[in-house]
Amino acid sequence: MELRGSKSARRDGGPPCPSEAESSGEAESLREADDRSRPDALEAVGERAGRRDAAEIPQQPPGGGRLGIRRLHRAWPAVPVVLVLLASTGCENTASARPKPTAVRSAPVARMCAEPAAGPAKAPAGAVTVDPAVAGDLAAKTRSSPPHTTFWLRPGRHRLEPNRYAQVIPKEGDSYLGAPGAVLDGRRTNQYAFGGTARNVTIRYLTVQGFVAPQNEGVVNHDSADGWVIEHSTIRNNSGAGLMAGDRQQVRASCLRGNGQYGMNAYKATGRISGLVVEGNEIVGNNKDDWERRRPGCGCTGGVKFWAVDGADVRGNWVHDNRGAGLWADTDNNDFRIEDNVLEANDGAALIYETSYNAVIRNNTIRRNNWVEGRRYADRGDSFPFATVYLSESGGEPRIRARTDKIEIYRNVLENNWSGITLWENADRFCNSPANTSSGDCTLLVKNTKRCAQPAIATAPLYADCRWRTQRVDIHNNRFVLDKSVVDCTVKCDRMAVLANYGTYPDWSPYQGERVAEAITLEQHNRWHDNVYVGPWKFIAHDPSRILDYGQWQGMPYQQDAGSTFRAPDGD
Repeated sequence: MELRGSKSARRDGGPPCPSEAESSGEAESLREADDRSRPDALEAVGERAGRRDAAEIPQQPPGGGRLGIRRLHRAWPAVPVVLVLLASTGCENTASARPKPTAVRSAPVARMCAEPAAGPAKAPAGAVTVDPAVAGDLAAKTRSSPPHTTFWLRPGRHRLEPNRYAQVIPKEGDSYLGAPGAVLDGRRTNQYAFGGTARNVTIRYLTVQGFVAPQNEGVVNHDSADGWVIEHSTIRNNSGAGLMAGDRQQVRASCLRGNGQYGMNAYKATGRISGLVVEGNEIVGNNKDDWERRRPGCGCTGGVKFWAVDGADVRGNWVHDNRGAGLWADTDNNDFRIEDNVLEANDGAALIYETSYNAVIRNNTIRRNNWVEGRRYADRGDSFPFATVYLSESGGEPRIRARTDKIEIYRNVLENNWSGITLWENADRFCNSPANTSSGDCTLLVKNTKRCAQPAIATAPLYADCRWRTQRVDIHNNRFVLDKSVVDCTVKCDRMAVLANYGTYPDWSPYQGERVAEAITLEQHNRWHDNVYVGPWKFIAHDPSRILDYGQWQGMPYQQDAGSTFRAPDGD
């Protein structure tokens, strides 16, 4: 289905100088980066205006909390840097017209793909030089060198041996530096670029492309080794995930573009990931292989997916034009700071935080997300409030150590997305329930899933602790802007929501009926307050049928958005 009224059609020539049309809020935003400056301009972005039809729509919603997403990952085997955050288009503003009040000033973006940093032109002292003319030279010299060796890759296209499993296996402390124009190319033959379990490996100034990792596996740091640092690198046009993540991994000032499934899959088969840093990257056009269409409901796509990460800083990234969600934290994540990002023009939600805990989401610019997926569900007649920021069975929990004991969402600007923020809790999803799509997992409060059974689950403490509860969510000091003429919608794109379903399953569930809907709406300390709304916003409480205007939303029994302001855009 073509994206009706889309402002996202690609155009050559780079971001234009501001015109009167732009000043009035009608023009495209900074996400139209200069395609001509990208020699391998991303097909997935170039196709997006009309690439999928109704037959390709996945039959499940974008979060496993509602109708269910199968979890498939069980089969998968610090010095601050200066970030180049570019706000300027290189033009002077000559327009005299004042911007519409609904318009929001463009935020700086991490333009890493069009303007990558160059590596050292000469080999550093003591480095091993790698010759692109010799196939397998990088892997061979890595094998023959001791730990803590620096490798300098000459300009050119470097290759591995023509074996699908050929890969570089670093030793502890190894460092890989690419000269200007150094590319490690899998030639659609090799599955993995860098693997093994060596700790504290560094990759800088290198382009990694053309590898064919299987679904749910990754190309760089394939085995989720700990302490890796990836900086000023481009990981593009690979199958599977561009990279995996291990404990204390840092991914900075890099371009993750056009990978088949994810830009990064932060999953570790044994043990949790902590201390993860994702900073100043451009994450664009991932899920190029459209896995949600190939395996409907897999919940296995997006710009970045996080699984059971305990402590992550996700800041200063430009996450745009990904199929599916931009950022998705799924199952027992905790202690996230998601700040100062620009999340825009992703087909699905900008951010999904699912069955997870304790996060600060602040100072982000979130614009023009969820147009594709939100519209498809609306056109199908689905009444569920699919939103741009979607919290599914996630909340604050003081008993779990983190830098906050809430989910706090503040000082963000949400502009012309398909709906705003939805807080959802599936009454039938809890530990040991057949409706728990994170099969086999339990909350961070209960180690033994089998304890969540009758009769113990019907009383404290297990009645509460066997659930991922959407609770202690504090949404304040945000600006929510909606111009339906920009989004090109008339209904179902204008909603804030806090709701649950009517509990029915399994037959031994203690959460049947409206218990969970009443709790999430009135009892679990979920609050909106001191926000600014511009546009025709509606509100949903308790269940999808209960649609409120702002007066009802602020009144009894909901008492939401105290101190907030509501106004229509100019001209309405």
